[in-house]
Formats: sequence, structure tokens, C-alpha cells
Amino acid sequence: MFLHETKIRVRYSETDQMGFVYYGNYAAYLEVGRVEALRFAGFPYKDLEARGVLLPVVNLTINYKKPAVYDDLLTIKTTIQQVPSVKIVFESSIYNEQGDLIVEASVTLVCIDGITKRPIKGPDDLLDKIKSYL
Repeated sequence: MFLHETKIRVRYSETDQMGFVYYGNYAAYLEVGRVEALRFAGFPYKDLEARGVLLPVVNLTINYKKPAVYDDLLTIKTTIQQVPSVKIVFESSIYNEQGDLIVEASVTLVCIDGITKRPIKGPDDLLDKIKSYL
């Protein structure tokens, strides 16, 4: 299984009137996890886009377990558990400093051609790199 961890600190502007992280901000946290996971694997988004490969999100499922609050240091664990092709499914979990599970999520991205905007198979070198972890 491909696994990468990154940390992010909750900023005051990301909280709501109740003092909790606003639910919509978790999608951005998950994106940070995905971007850093791909960078760790040697495939920064910027480089993929320069090669004409775009990765839009086509599905996002989030289960909220416990609220995060201002100044929490969150750990985002991002995994890829199945061999990708046209679609890449990222499974993510976010934990607070106490190790409590905050969020579980699944995000599906589709590789598309930057010009035609049509689905394509992911770059072989990216797929081979991910396969090497599985």
C-alpha cells in the first residue's frame, strides 16, 4: 500500500462560529494530502499538468468523526490501495495530535488530457511508481 503523511495546522480563519473547522475546509486538507503524496512519489501536480495530464476530482466521500479546532496540528494520512489506471482513488484519514480520528475520506480523481479534456490512462511512470508500493 502506498502511504504518505503530511501535517497541517488549523488556522483561525478555517473555523466556524462554533469554533470547529468548517466542514468544507476538509476538502482542502485532503487536497494538501494528495498533492504532497504525489510529490513524495516524484510526481508534483505542476509537472503532471506540464505533461498535459489533469486530475479533476469526480467523487468525494467524507465521514466526520470528531471536530478539529483552531491551532490543532493535524496529520493527514493518504493512501492508494488499488492499482490505478484512468482513475486514482485516494483513501485519507485525518488525526489530531492526540491521535483521535477526525475524518475518513475517499477521493476519486480521473486522469484527463489537458487539451481534449477526455479521460486517458495515467502516465506509465506514475502508475508504475504507485504499483511498486502495492
